[in-house]
Amino acid sequence: MGTHRIEDAVFYHIYPLGLCGAPESNALGEPLEHRIKTLNPWLEHIKGLGANAIYLGPVFQSSSHGYDTVDYYQVDRRLGDNESLARFSYLVHKRGMILVLDAVFNHVGRDFWAFKDLQKNGQNSAYKDWFHKLRFDQHSPKGDPFSYEGWQGHYDLVKLNLSHPDVRSHLFDAVRMWMDQFRIDGLRLDAADCIDLDFLRDLNRFTKSLNPQFWLMGEVVHGDYCQWVNAETLDSVTNYEAYKGLYSSLNDANYFEIAYGLNRQFGDHGVYQDKVLYNFVDNHDVDRVASKLTHPEHLFPLYLLLFTMPGIPSVYYGSEWGIKGVKGQWSDAPLRPEMDLEMMKHQPPNPDLARTVAKLSRIRQDHAMLMHGNFRQIFVDMEQFVFLRYLEGGEVLVALNSSNEEIDLSLDLPWQTGRLRDVLNNNEVFTIENNRVNLKLSPSWGRILDYSNG
Repeated sequence: MGTHRIEDAVFYHIYPLGLCGAPESNALGEPLEHRIKTLNPWLEHIKGLGANAIYLGPVFQSSSHGYDTVDYYQVDRRLGDNESLARFSYLVHKRGMILVLDAVFNHVGRDFWAFKDLQKNGQNSAYKDWFHKLRFDQHSPKGDPFSYEGWQGHYDLVKLNLSHPDVRSHLFDAVRMWMDQFRIDGLRLDAADCIDLDFLRDLNRFTKSLNPQFWLMGEVVHGDYCQWVNAETLDSVTNYEAYKGLYSSLNDANYFEIAYGLNRQFGDHGVYQDKVLYNFVDNHDVDRVASKLTHPEHLFPLYLLLFTMPGIPSVYYGSEWGIKGVKGQWSDAPLRPEMDLEMMKHQPPNPDLARTVAKLSRIRQDHAMLMHGNFRQIFVDMEQFVFLRYLEGGEVLVALNSSNEEIDLSLDLPWQTGRLRDVLNNNEVFTIENNRVNLKLSPSWGRILDYSNG
């Protein structure tokens, strides 16, 4: 484990096949290419942003996009080999950072070795029970003399039978190898909401027996997160429930939307009060948030909220510069571009955003209440939102303004007297008298105010 607990982390999410400029399809059997080393210079940039954890999208041998695994024990030849990933991991940990890998266990690609054996040997294959809903009395849409379940109707993705003991051993042995060879600190489980909970419980027991601090985070799009986030199953899930409100409350001039969501999740009677969720404004599956926002200046209050709301913030590579990207009709490639670090640093689309993200990271890590504190709404209006993050021994007031005008707010507060010091804006001080304070909020910006009763 790095020098940080994962619950204290700021994540930087990389999709390596895209960032490193790998070809879209894998010429299996051709010589490997050491592209993963192009990530090494990024580590200083990531550290400079204040991120202390890296979530690396799929790195194991796959046919195309990484989610169609061919071999769980070999790094994708388009990125390098096991040694080059071990080297990258060494450089990550040397900087005191955490490394989390993508684990794609729900399905494999059609080039997966056990599926190849099934194509060759049919009913005589030793692996015929490895695949979900396999039938020999009908053909697959791909022309195989058998049918199988494709993930969400994608027949390039063959659903694994995760209840089969040999499948479990194969996957758990791979995880053990990743922990040994690559010293990983956790896994992000792809399509966790499609995976049998019994499998996830076994995986949790297995990984925690090897490292009690090992972190399991699941990709969950719908449902009650308590099903997944508990002592037996996973440590965290992707907070898709808050994702839409983060940008649409800005586009619609309606902070009531995200305020309602955060109260439901984390307020005084919040359903996930004691859970640590993984928060994001974009990722490798959804449009870049700079393409979603109607007004580019809203990137600032957006990231301010991401770093001060309950949970773990994650920044998707390139979005710290405000790059755009929209899903193609048949391809996610526009969301996962190759990127030249030096060029982005010298000619970013939004020059101030990365500096702001770095500042927000530092403020978050200096304030335990922003990482672990309770959440309480103080005020909400169409374009203003004020909330409190508090722990025994500390309170921080966060005030957001998405209006394009400076706003004067007079707020009722839970303290009769005291001072608020704005750690985001030059330590400006505001005095509380008779439970009230007057705040000026700059356009498309906000304040992070440290309370003291002195």
